[in-house]
Amino acid sequence: MIDLCLANCKIPSKHDNYYIGVDEGKIVEIKKSPMTAEKTIDLHDKIILPGLIDAHVHFRDPGLTYKEDFKTGSQAAANGGFTTVLDMPNTVPPTNTVKAFKEKLDIASKKSVVDFGLHAGVSDLEEIEKIADLKPASFKIFMDLFENSFLVDVFKRFANLPHQYTISLHCEDKHITKHCSEELKNENDPKIYANARPPIAEVVSISAAIALSEYYDQKIHICHVSTKKSLELIHQARINDYPVSCEITPHHLFLSDSYFDNCGNFVKTNPPLRDINNRLDLRYLNKIDIIGTDHAPHSMEEKNKDLWEAPSGIPNLETTLPLLLNQINNGQMSFQDIIWLLCEKPSQIFNLAHKGRISVGMDADFVVLDMDKEWTIKPENFYSKAEYTPFEGFEVKGMPIMTIVRGNVVMEDNIVFKNQGHCVFD
Repeated sequence: MIDLCLANCKIPSKHDNYYIGVDEGKIVEIKKSPMTAEKTIDLHDKIILPGLIDAHVHFRDPGLTYKEDFKTGSQAAANGGFTTVLDMPNTVPPTNTVKAFKEKLDIASKKSVVDFGLHAGVSDLEEIEKIADLKPASFKIFMDLFENSFLVDVFKRFANLPHQYTISLHCEDKHITKHCSEELKNENDPKIYANARPPIAEVVSISAAIALSEYYDQKIHICHVSTKKSLELIHQARINDYPVSCEITPHHLFLSDSYFDNCGNFVKTNPPLRDINNRLDLRYLNKIDIIGTDHAPHSMEEKNKDLWEAPSGIPNLETTLPLLLNQINNGQMSFQDIIWLLCEKPSQIFNLAHKGRISVGMDADFVVLDMDKEWTIKPENFYSKAEYTPFEGFEVKGMPIMTIVRGNVVMEDNIVFKNQGHCVFD
């Protein structure tokens, strides 16, 4: 007898209701007729999707846990329908040594209620091969922090490794952002932050990243693309068969720089929100590989500082899926869009062999939806330590009502339960 049967599921692209059998954390059967199991959950004709994958989170653990930690961050993920998260390396200490990487793995293994992987940082070139043995999701480089000479050395180093690894890139040119920020340093209106890190800084940096990718035949993933011109460069690179993928965030997808007027530093992020002539929106999703939340929480005290002292970052794990489901209800997106952008494609890019699809043999990761449930977004309902969101007050229709990780229910009706997440690269 199998462990679990999910009964009366509606799977997008399939007709009729289905029964999904789960045993030892894996999907073992999908059929139209009932099956016998130790436990049966009747979903009463609700839509079920593969568990969402967020390839871009900042859980602040270790070193900055007053902002977030792996427990609260993973609870926020479960509450938002995410069953797998990939954490970024800019913690304290940075995850750019074997020692720091192992320490964060240990932290995540003890705290996370969803499955996880870790991106590694890059600093000491001698550490790259050692960290590679620990199977990072990718190696993350913030191009706004390094000179081009260092970037060339990094790509050259990766070209000499015996195996191909993905380099994830934050693309903003260091010298342009420094120059523009210096010119505006006496201003304190949050809206000018978009000019301190202008579109050209991203465009120049992405051009350099693509050139390095082509020259060294190196697979790169460009994080949080924010401008039309950037996306044009990436699209052309892929036409030329360069190994380049990209993501967009919910804030760059749904917000423009006009939100600085009402939200101030709560929408301060890198790269900044863009004006109507440069920004991307839902019309461009067919050229984008994945949606990454770039969940980056800070304390209210920090966000309420003046423009130049307030840190950049927006919490997104608990708002992303409702915002997207609302678009489905409005006829602007499809379930297949979400499955591609938040399940199948991130699984492909980051080699998550058992994630991202509802099929026999895959991990039993699911999110169950109530497409009729309505909600006004309020940060007091978050599991994240973040107490703010620029999406506060947005009215949405469509909500995740159950999250299942490897056959274990970790969230039901916005209540998150105890669970032991696993490293997806073990």
